[in-house]
Amino acid sequence: MFHRITIKVGSNVLAAAKGMLDVQRIKGIVDQLAYLREKGVEVILVSSGAVAAGRGLLQDSKPMDTISNRQLYSSVGQVHLINTYNNLLAEKNLRCAQVLVTKEDFRDRLHYLNLKNCISVLLQNGIIPIVNENDAISVNELMFTDNDELSGMLASMTSSEALMLLTNVDGILDGAPGDDQVQVIQEANDYDHDISRYIQVKKSDFGRGGMVTKFHIAQKISKQGITVYIANGKRNNIITDIFNDKNVPRTRFGAHLKKSTVKNWIADSDGFEKGIILINDGAKQALRSNKATSLLPIGLIEVMGDFRKGDIIKILDEKGEKVGLGKAMYSAEAARAKMGKSRERPIVHYDYLFLD
Repeated sequence: MFHRITIKVGSNVLAAAKGMLDVQRIKGIVDQLAYLREKGVEVILVSSGAVAAGRGLLQDSKPMDTISNRQLYSSVGQVHLINTYNNLLAEKNLRCAQVLVTKEDFRDRLHYLNLKNCISVLLQNGIIPIVNENDAISVNELMFTDNDELSGMLASMTSSEALMLLTNVDGILDGAPGDDQVQVIQEANDYDHDISRYIQVKKSDFGRGGMVTKFHIAQKISKQGITVYIANGKRNNIITDIFNDKNVPRTRFGAHLKKSTVKNWIADSDGFEKGIILINDGAKQALRSNKATSLLPIGLIEVMGDFRKGDIIKILDEKGEKVGLGKAMYSAEAARAKMGKSRERPIVHYDYLFLD
């Protein structure tokens, strides 16, 4: 049984006709959250729908550029969204709190820990955090890929045991949608073939995401020791059915060995690295071995950027392909001086290394 679950609800799950919120669908989700709380489960809810709700409420708004439209719709729609959740949860004698974040909140260890503490305090007081990206100020480089990425980072941050990505399809299919023979891939990690070839590139009508993002997030988060489910949020009781391990359509990514919270933070730091190091094939093979191996300067072939001790750096192989992320044990200047030398301290210690 899971004791802490992060649940992400996509825009297409919550959207009714003309982009208005489907209040009955939200009520069904709230009923399931109440069931989990009765079972003693802590829940973090990542809910999309603000932009869709605002678009539905402001159909007569003046034409503007894409960013301004997003800021307008999200600002107005977020109020409507959180009030809907708040009123329905109150009927169950439950409280919620709104937590709006940007990707900048994950940029360094201090911001990361502040956000983590906020959510921990809410959970300790029996309050359900309802998290969404702050679309009013999140533009361009400040934006998450979508709320799938955000929910994965939060599941990692809060040491959730499960992440449910709820969309408007039953999971990853083993063929084209509409094919009479198509089936849901129930266990992604046990599937014999590369399932990425089955994934549709098409994105949702209201959100920025799609199944490609969900697949990559699920792979990444399951490697951090969290079980991930991709399921249809429009199915009645899908959350409680998965929780109770009922035989329902969903794609499950089984949890790997649990990573430390520091490694989870490093894993979530992609895009915030202060420098890049290239390593040779020997170093790459050593890191990929079954042994706990730190990255030594003898394996370095190039150091790029001007990072300092404690900064996050990206590790690439000789072909420029990503190997992982790590916390630098010393500066870029020192790394260049030690590059290719033996008997030197690791540039990245195993305890602060996350491999893709």
